Amino acid sequence: MNALASFASLFLGTVVLRPYVFVFLAVFVIAAARDLGARRMLGFLLWGWVVAFVAEYASTRVGIPFGLYDYTGETRNVELYIANVPFFDSLSFPFLAYASFCLARWRLGPIRPGALAAIAAIFMTLLDVVIDPVAVRGDRWFLGRIFYYPAGGVYFGVPLSNFAGWLIVGWVTVGGYLTAIARRAGGAATRAGTPGPGVALYYGVLGFNLAITCWIGEFGLFLAGTLVHLAAFLLLYGVGGVRIGRQAHRHGQDRGGMRRT
Repeated sequence: MNALASFASLFLGTVVLRPYVFVFLAVFVIAAARDLGARRMLGFLLWGWVVAFVAEYASTRVGIPFGLYDYTGETRNVELYIANVPFFDSLSFPFLAYASFCLARWRLGPIRPGALAAIAAIFMTLLDVVIDPVAVRGDRWFLGRIFYYPAGGVYFGVPLSNFAGWLIVGWVTVGGYLTAIARRAGGAATRAGTPGPGVALYYGVLGFNLAITCWIGEFGLFLAGTLVHLAAFLLLYGVGGVRIGRQAHRHGQDRGGMRRT
């Protein structure tokens, strides 16, 4: 009973200490349930959390895949930890992966699952171009000093290995969903669905983190993050426009062929 009460207290502490995470999580639950269905949403959430936790646990011990970093444990008696990893941190990865998955589907349409997973992983890593440098500076805002890289890093205090790790985690999360979970649904996850709310979630997370960079006076990081995502958006818009145009052209040819017959 005491253990259950302690768990409940720490979980409540996590929610109170990190309300923004649970706002984003709630948006994910609603958006993904509508888009993928409630059961597949839960599958995506659980799978994404497991992949993220394993990656974080391994990275804090052997440096793979994110590079070696340490959690300070300063909030251990306030919020929930699983081993040495704050619960909220691994919980963030599923909704970031889902939002990136939606962005890939929104503009590129139906493409091969492997390519879709790879592109979603790239979009997820682009989010971390802003997220991790802001998180490293958590002692300057309400995140707190929860972790650090002992050896520092070349990109605003973040090592490049971290971004390689995000690529891997994003690819495994989305790719695992597409190949292991969605396959049982007859490929439903590769259809168009309703990715719009997930796209809004993606840019909501980006906007939140860019706003934090301004609040703490990291204008160089704000500029770098804005330029990276502006370039990505323009590239996505151009590539997606070409693809949509080709699909419309093929559709017109098909309709013309049907009329001739």
